[in-house]
Amino acid sequence: MTGTGILKGMAVTARNFVGSYFEKERLTTVQYPEERSPLPENYRNFPFLIFDDNDPHAGLRCVACKICEKECPPQCIYIVKSDDKKPDYMGKPQFYPKVFDIDISVCMSCQICVEVCPFEAIKMDKEFELSQRERFDHLLWRKEQLSKSNEYYHKIHPVEAETVDKSLADAAAAAEAKKKAAAEAAAKAAAAKAAAAAATAAKPPADGPSPSPASS
Repeated sequence: MTGTGILKGMAVTARNFVGSYFEKERLTTVQYPEERSPLPENYRNFPFLIFDDNDPHAGLRCVACKICEKECPPQCIYIVKSDDKKPDYMGKPQFYPKVFDIDISVCMSCQICVEVCPFEAIKMDKEFELSQRERFDHLLWRKEQLSKSNEYYHKIHPVEAETVDKSLADAAAAAEAKKKAAAEAAAKAAAAKAAAAAATAAKPPADGPSPSPASS
């Protein structure tokens, strides 16, 4: 019958329209800002930097490798590497960003910086209420504004953060095991060398050639 598809479509539209007024689970309007809809875990807005423990400087995971700066499509990340080093989560001395700026007025929330970071140092935030009265300086976020704790990361992305922590813990354990194995191998080599030296020192000297008999 001609027009059946149109009638079915209109019936679906009418059902959804009426249901949006009477079905509680269908009511999508909230009285913002008094009421707020919960954001899904995979929601992302702008990047932030993660630090471990309580010190945003000593615990900052970023080592100023500048990969995110190079890969950023709108080029909104600016990094200056430090002159000195500090130990990372595995105790290895690493550089850190003396300057780390993100221009969030340019950032397109593509998450490429997160994907290319080899140190799990930069992640996507859920904060979206970022309106400012001034367009330029107030939308240029410095390292101090970008640095947030690992606890905050667990709060907004619990499943992802747990996976990242496990990965970092496994990497630290593997590095520690490798370091321990190298130390044990060095100790064994030193012991073997010392035993060989001791055996050489204790060995009696070889007898020299017998003197020829005196001619008569």
